[in-house]
Amino acid sequence: MIKPFSANISEEILDDLKNRIKNTRWPDEISNSDWKYGTNLSFMKELSNYWMYEFNWRKVEAEINSFPNFIATIDGYDIHFIHVKGKGKKNIPLIITHGWPGSFIEMLKLIPRLTDEDEISFDLVIPSIIGFGYSGKSQLEGCNSEFVAHLWHKLMMELGYERYGAQGGDIGSGISSWLALKYPLNLIGLHLNYISGSYTPFLKDGEQLTDEVVAFQKYALNWASKEAAYSHIQSTKPITLAFGLNDSPIGLCAWIIEKFNSWSDNNGEIYSVFTKDELLANVTLYWITQTIHSSIRMYNENSKHPLQFGENDFIKIPVGFAKFPKELPTPPRSYIEKGFNITHWTDMPAGGHFAGMEQPDLMAKDIKDLFKDLTTESKLSAFV
Repeated sequence: MIKPFSANISEEILDDLKNRIKNTRWPDEISNSDWKYGTNLSFMKELSNYWMYEFNWRKVEAEINSFPNFIATIDGYDIHFIHVKGKGKKNIPLIITHGWPGSFIEMLKLIPRLTDEDEISFDLVIPSIIGFGYSGKSQLEGCNSEFVAHLWHKLMMELGYERYGAQGGDIGSGISSWLALKYPLNLIGLHLNYISGSYTPFLKDGEQLTDEVVAFQKYALNWASKEAAYSHIQSTKPITLAFGLNDSPIGLCAWIIEKFNSWSDNNGEIYSVFTKDELLANVTLYWITQTIHSSIRMYNENSKHPLQFGENDFIKIPVGFAKFPKELPTPPRSYIEKGFNITHWTDMPAGGHFAGMEQPDLMAKDIKDLFKDLTTESKLSAFV
């Protein structure tokens, strides 16, 4: 069952949010420490002031509602998604999946860039992962990336798309990779801007890793020792963290914004990449939907079911990869190609983890370039 959806939170919840911001108990801070110990105190105070007095969630809702929104009930789960049909004569169905600590809002800039062209245009399906945003939550174990991938396939079938493409970054890259593994006959192509951190290709007995891969693993381990504490706690004891973040908007904001600062290509100035309104729109969505626990719980579920390829596992469909310079540690192409049929690879000149928000033009062009190569005029009719 699919029904229209409109974003409209109660004024009471927004008033409560402002009161909680106003009553924040602030921590102390080491002088001149900037972001070395985490989210900077003076930055947070200034942003909280903007959040309380100038940020307008109703404008965000209006932007969300300017696109066709729906709720689909699949296998008992409510899946929120935006569905925008392309303006071309023939459009390629494409499901785009976000990650954490992002949301479907991350992808809004991509919509006009991927639907307005006549030469190559897409029917976009942009869902909220189960436990994120306006989608329902799972209170049973097992809601991992593969589980969500099966729901996504059923959603695309429900929408009438027998053949479609998939795109993803962060958790969305894992979900999209599982889609390609499990439904290769239905997928036209796969575009990724991140490789799941749990990705392990099949290695034959006695097969040695190359020096390039060993060096990467050493680098990734060093990065994790300094930057991945969030992942360890979200993978092991997510609810302990969630008690605080679900109760304090400033705690929630600081936890999320620190990642937007660390993982984006901003040269030390976060506002050079994101506006205050963009940052707060994403944080406020987590707040009003109370999805911080259900979203970070995905880390725990994925840790129990990593993207590990068996002997017969290989993503044979064409795969495009966009490598943004400030992305989290990304394995060498040679290592990725042990599990993925990479036919299109782009080393991007700028951008980080939140590519759809940071560099929507570069991201959209790369998606179009991949699918343009895959869909000649004679083939395209089979996909629409």
